[in-house]
Amino acid sequence: MDFKATLQISQMIVNELTEGAFVHKMQGLLFKSQGFEKLGQKYLDHYTEEMEWVEKYTNRMLDLGCVPQVKLDKECKLIEDTKAYIEEDLRIQREGVEKLYQIMPTLSCDPTTYDITKAYLADEEEDLYWSEEQLDLIEKIGLQNWLTKQI
Repeated sequence: MDFKATLQISQMIVNELTEGAFVHKMQGLLFKSQGFEKLGQKYLDHYTEEMEWVEKYTNRMLDLGCVPQVKLDKECKLIEDTKAYIEEDLRIQREGVEKLYQIMPTLSCDPTTYDITKAYLADEEEDLYWSEEQLDLIEKIGLQNWLTKQI
């Protein structure tokens, strides 16, 4: 069986997810330094969760006899404004979820990677819904009230 598409997709996910995870870690540290302990911890935990997905995809690539290539070359600036960051993160999540939906049919010939990606997609949708909920909550109770809940 030819796993070329699986390996290309897995490599892309590993690289993009590693970059995103690192940004989440740095944002978490920034938010904690601003006094938003709960929000900061949310993003630090998100980093850990995302790195677990990186590990799953890396192990799958190794199982298929491919040594993953680490390619991180995207510059990312931290965003100090909490609401602006959640809006930007939501935009990125929407793009990512859409991309995952598009690649699912390609993975159908590899049930193992398909199942990993299906679970990862469900996790990403959950994160997307959390961001939507936070922005909706900010709209309903106001930014200052929402920020108070993040301390």
